Amino acid sequence: MLAEEKEPELKHMYKVNIRKKVLKELEKFPNKDYLRVTSAILDLEKDPRPHGSKKLQDREGYRIRSGDYRVIYVIDDAIKELTIIKAGNRKDIYE
Repeated sequence: MLAEEKEPELKHMYKVNIRKKVLKELEKFPNKDYLRVTSAILDLEKDPRPHGSKKLQDREGYRIRSGDYRVIYVIDDAIKELTIIKAGNRKDIYE
């Protein structure tokens, strides 16, 4: 019975892809912010549109906030996959 209960949960999980450029940017974050932002990114596997996420108006994708940092990503619901395309400080992220 436990295996049956876990199976539907796995079907709704999204695969999270992070671009190499974004990984390099994340490495520059202070440790506390790095941990908070990467945790928020991993949470997107379960809910790609969490409370507080916003659909971007001027370009494709969504954004989540984590302190002074923003993560921008695109979602492909057809294949249950999302790609992190940018992460950075809120003052620099939209340039």
